[in-house]
Amino acid sequence: MRIDKLLWFLRLAPSRTMAHDWVAEGHFRLNGRRIEKPSAAVAVGDVLIVPARSGVRVIELIAVPARRGPAPEALACYRTLDERAANPIAAENNIKP
Repeated sequence: MRIDKLLWFLRLAPSRTMAHDWVAEGHFRLNGRRIEKPSAAVAVGDVLIVPARSGVRVIELIAVPARRGPAPEALACYRTLDERAANPIAAENNIKP
């Protein structure tokens, strides 16, 4: 699946156009490499570094979604690898999630 489509399906981008633009600007890393092509293929087991308002998130794709469904369906398709990056306030205060 294309990364721009995946980001939209996983609800990490509000629209596919925005996902396309973000990837083209080089804001994402796939398996440690910066990507700039929205057509880059992603598969189960790939690790993505995703920019967020509060920092970055490191996620692993555990399933490829078939559609842009509700948020719980999207959340079931990936897992967060770096809890500290996902929750910077807790990391800042040494609070374990």
